[in-house]
Amino acid sequence: MTDLVAGVVAEVSPLVRRVLAPNPGIMTGPGTNTYLVGRDDIAVIDPGPDDSEEHLDLVAEAGAGRIRWILVTHTHPDHSPGAAGLKARTGAQVLGFDERDGFVPDESIGDGWTLDATGFRLRALHTPGHASNHLCYRLEGERLLFSGDHIMSGSTVVIAPPDGDMSAYLAALERLKGIDLDGLAPGHGPYLDDPHAVIDYYLAHRRAREEAIAEALLHAGRARVPELVEAVYTDVPDVLHPIARWSVWAHLRKLAAEGRARSDDADDIDAEWRSAGAE
Repeated sequence: MTDLVAGVVAEVSPLVRRVLAPNPGIMTGPGTNTYLVGRDDIAVIDPGPDDSEEHLDLVAEAGAGRIRWILVTHTHPDHSPGAAGLKARTGAQVLGFDERDGFVPDESIGDGWTLDATGFRLRALHTPGHASNHLCYRLEGERLLFSGDHIMSGSTVVIAPPDGDMSAYLAALERLKGIDLDGLAPGHGPYLDDPHAVIDYYLAHRRAREEAIAEALLHAGRARVPELVEAVYTDVPDVLHPIARWSVWAHLRKLAAEGRARSDDADDIDAEWRSAGAE
């Protein structure tokens, strides 16, 4: 696979090209991957942010007048805002799960929706967890999954309540285990060619984190999220601890739903938590 370089149209597969948006960062890694699917008729997946005219110009140029659809995986600001600018350049139909965060689709789509285009077929899979409106798209012939932020390359995914939901996220990962896949085209980072190994790792990692959080809370009796981050995320640089707070909170909310943790206000990230096993 071609290295990730912003401003370059890279071949991912016979039917797929990638254009990296120039938005690298602590949450986006090298930047957002925008994908062009198809050769005659083209669907663009995740046009990215709207702060780079050059990026949208390049995507439109690579489409050479054949972009018919613009799909988004979810409405976070590094994935969907560029849809309006790309539509203005191409006249393409904008598709996504729902209207939210300034994103306005021409048509709302959901689980099982299919796009039958010249030379390819895409199927939408509703994969909530990172975002409640998250969709992955399976390129049927190539058994390739455009995974957005449900699965990323180079890191695990942050689950940030209240829209982020750890139980829903793990259930969606489990669902992917039963789908025939040969590769993952993530929203951030390079192509992944062993999808089921990645899915297994994600599930094992999240479950290990959850048990470590439950154990740390049981040991402390009472604790707040930052204290649990310090106790559990000893393998993560301190600069990333503020981000880890969101996933710890998501795990605590899941533990509370299962009767393993308690809080007077589970909807407040700053609330105190108690271990049910200590009471």
